[in-house]
Amino acid sequence: MKYVDEFRDITTVKQIAEKIRSIVTKQWTIMEICGGQTHSIMKYGLQELLPEEINLVHGPGCPVCVTPIEIIDKAHMIAELKNVIFTSFGDMLRVPGSYTDLLKIKAEGGDVRIVYSPLDAVKLAEENPNKEVVFLAVGFETTAPANALSVSVAYKKSLKNFSILSSHVLVPPAMEAILSSPDNLIQGFLAAGHVCTIMGYEEYIPLAEKYRTPIVVTGFEPVDILNGILNTVQQLECGQYTVANEYKRLVKKEGNIPAKQTMFEIFEITDRTWRGIGEIPLSGLKLKLNYEQFDAEKKFNIEHYKKNEDAICIAGEIMLGLKKPNQCPAFGKLCNPENPLGAPMVSSEGACSAYFRYKK
Repeated sequence: MKYVDEFRDITTVKQIAEKIRSIVTKQWTIMEICGGQTHSIMKYGLQELLPEEINLVHGPGCPVCVTPIEIIDKAHMIAELKNVIFTSFGDMLRVPGSYTDLLKIKAEGGDVRIVYSPLDAVKLAEENPNKEVVFLAVGFETTAPANALSVSVAYKKSLKNFSILSSHVLVPPAMEAILSSPDNLIQGFLAAGHVCTIMGYEEYIPLAEKYRTPIVVTGFEPVDILNGILNTVQQLECGQYTVANEYKRLVKKEGNIPAKQTMFEIFEITDRTWRGIGEIPLSGLKLKLNYEQFDAEKKFNIEHYKKNEDAICIAGEIMLGLKKPNQCPAFGKLCNPENPLGAPMVSSEGACSAYFRYKK
């Protein structure tokens, strides 16, 4: 299959791994930002192919994992209301809040529906004028344009019964938060290819220069990831700190301009809390004033009494690259996919889920 099989070719994989082995002379810690990359690394055993000097750690690039518990709880409270059709992508249904999850609410009679596009939720609002239809809009820059489009369509159709519960986050501010931390261990980044498909990679250039850290855009197949690691190691070994693109078949420097225009027509940048990490300035998106009528938080005005996260869960340290999932005392015991203590275990992109599935 074109653009798939050739990026999983075992001969090519071994050749790139050998190139990395031949040039590395020092210990290097590299973080892959995206949870999809983490799962590929674990699934294909890429860490085991690399020399022991290369330490791969896993970043906060799982949108489900970093959605704050306050938003999750508000989603659950809205979904329990009688006149609400609550819609979401399937990966959010089992994410634990303070006291329940969407799957349990559905089992108890709540009208919770899985959709495959936010426009499906807009259609439901048209078909059910006497119901409030809410879409749980979480994710990185990748999903923001489609969610913005749903609001734009609802606005043009004058739909009064459609709203989104938004918790969009942005990757570069999170990377800067990691790099600026006194505990930072990261010396190079593999940037998320799908995010850069939308945003391009111009905004990473100041980060690479300021923190003297190479940032390499990669895809999700073994050859993509290993080429990204090779580029990163080459830069580190010779003291270069630039942004490179190893996902040229999809990523352009300027990104997808129409998608960015749609996103910033509807959303504006704001501070955002990341689950397990805390507030990161200017790291999220919120609806602009002209579109606040579609803001479910304001429409339903539900108060939330914050409950502390489970103390044994170290999801925050894992997503900051300070620890790995199997260093958590609860991993595979108190915390597993059937009984997740934190979102990184329940999410299909979570690092804990990847370790449980492939490295238990």
